[in-house]
Amino acid sequence: MPLPELSLLLVVGSGQAHAVWNLFAKKSESKAVFLWAMYIPSTIVLLPVAWKELTKGDIAAEAWFLIALSIILQSVYSLLLAVTYRRSDLSQAYPIMRGTSTLLVPVLGVAFLHESLPAIGWLGILCLVAGFVAMSGWTPTRNGERLSLKPIMLALSVGLCTTSYTLVDKLNLGTLSPLALLAVTNIGFILGLTPSAFSSRKITAIVFRQWKTYAVGAVLSPGSYLLFLYAMQHAQVTYVAPLREVGIVFGALLGVIVLKEKHGARRLAASVVVVAGIFLIAVSGY
Repeated sequence: MPLPELSLLLVVGSGQAHAVWNLFAKKSESKAVFLWAMYIPSTIVLLPVAWKELTKGDIAAEAWFLIALSIILQSVYSLLLAVTYRRSDLSQAYPIMRGTSTLLVPVLGVAFLHESLPAIGWLGILCLVAGFVAMSGWTPTRNGERLSLKPIMLALSVGLCTTSYTLVDKLNLGTLSPLALLAVTNIGFILGLTPSAFSSRKITAIVFRQWKTYAVGAVLSPGSYLLFLYAMQHAQVTYVAPLREVGIVFGALLGVIVLKEKHGARRLAASVVVVAGIFLIAVSGY
């Protein structure tokens, strides 16, 4: 099934909005509070929609399992995201987080589902690996200099969560509308961060100090995933998931230009290599 023009516009817009709210999360005073509070308004608005669809009485047991799994995955994702942005740069973590899912899906398909990947797809895989290595800062001439792997492993774990909940939510769209599913995933995201947010004991003060940023993030964050869910309704996840990651270069640019992070030229070049790999994997499916 080809990628409709509307889905293309939705998924590219989703990627750009995602990069912007991740910049806000990285700049925030408290990552856990920002991410937690950002999802509250849209969740309250969408709860009636989710309640109506979840109580209609014709949802199978398998569908309830997938809905619960989505909530769990979103909870883990939100926790890991907050920790990752406390311990790593946006220009380093963002491309790895977003590119990991594009790397994993085809590799897992070949390894466990007996699918095939054309040569151009494998070239894309090599580009992704090369981009991740460049992003990490490792080179053969480091002369034993210690390389911190924790930020990289955290970013990879966030990417693994993204891979998992994307595939699960594609299945959930067979049961719930995008609006109802967004409410469900928001609940999972909020639950994961609630203990950390409340332990800060400064939610109100932090939100009031940065209320403009919270207001924009409250629209962009759920809005970016809602655009993606609508795109998945009309196109195969194989096509739309990789194309959403064009925001990787935008995210790296924001980290280098707005946050003035170090190693900007290398990370920006590496992000371009990652996007090239994503493009090659995407077109290999045609």
